[in-house]
Amino acid sequence: MRLVKRNVNIDFMGKRKLAIGLSAVLIAAALVALPVLGLNFGLDFTGGTEVEVRFTEAPEIADVRESLADAGMEDATVQNFGSSTDLLVRIPPHEGEGESEAAAQAEEVIAALQQTFPAGVEKRSSGYVGPQVGEELTEQGILAVIYALIGIFIYVMFRFQWRFSVGAVVAVVHDILVTLGILSLLQVDFDLTVVAALLAVVGYSLNDTIVLFDRIRENFPRMTKSSPTEVVNRSVNETLARTLMTSLTTLLVLLALFFLGGEVIHAFALTLIVGVIVGTYSSIYVASNALLMLGVSKLDLLQVEKEGAEVDSLP
Repeated sequence: MRLVKRNVNIDFMGKRKLAIGLSAVLIAAALVALPVLGLNFGLDFTGGTEVEVRFTEAPEIADVRESLADAGMEDATVQNFGSSTDLLVRIPPHEGEGESEAAAQAEEVIAALQQTFPAGVEKRSSGYVGPQVGEELTEQGILAVIYALIGIFIYVMFRFQWRFSVGAVVAVVHDILVTLGILSLLQVDFDLTVVAALLAVVGYSLNDTIVLFDRIRENFPRMTKSSPTEVVNRSVNETLARTLMTSLTTLLVLLALFFLGGEVIHAFALTLIVGVIVGTYSSIYVASNALLMLGVSKLDLLQVEKEGAEVDSLP
């Protein structure tokens, strides 16, 4: 049986003004949400008490959380630590509390758990994470994103052209801002795993954008009689199957992690889910729109031949 290849021809660029409006609304909402609601920083950034607990039998994490909530520690986070019988309990600091209260807080955790799990609860260790560590992590996380953007700009500029660099960076900044805005609106715990997810979003978005840019660069010399908008639109359609296949298969894995992976990677998976969706959208509309707005043309991709090159090439 012969397979007939169907050429997809969706007028993506015909809706680019609508996409610009949507992106503007999303970024404006993020810029409002971030200073008003803020990010729900986890213990990695705020500091607090960490208690490693060992049970004689593997407990249900939901029961552990309920036990701590009944003891007045509703904001405690619980996760497996090493094995199914070892748990890590994290308690964010309250006003006026510091390192001196960490030991007493750890004992309160053990006492609360011993009432619910009389079969056996043992404290392995406890400690206090100071807020100065959180400040350092915040600074390093911001620097990591800035360095990534600088590297992206330089890489794309050398591989393509400066207009492509601007488009790639604009798309990545768009993805980071929108993702952070959604995390702020949902008040997702913002810890180091989320920082790692944001950096992964940067890589994913850039990969999608580079694939599209590569096809645009190939199509400009081929479609000499077409306008830049038509070239970009054709390039988007030609890479659409690859983009959707990559996004959907990635989302399937992330959804499995989100629903089955447990609370430990809940925020990580959610950040990547949002990032993949936003990154797929931005590679089609934001990066491509930036190219058209900057006036990209076939001449930008032609290499200027050095005068006398033909004479130099003669034997």
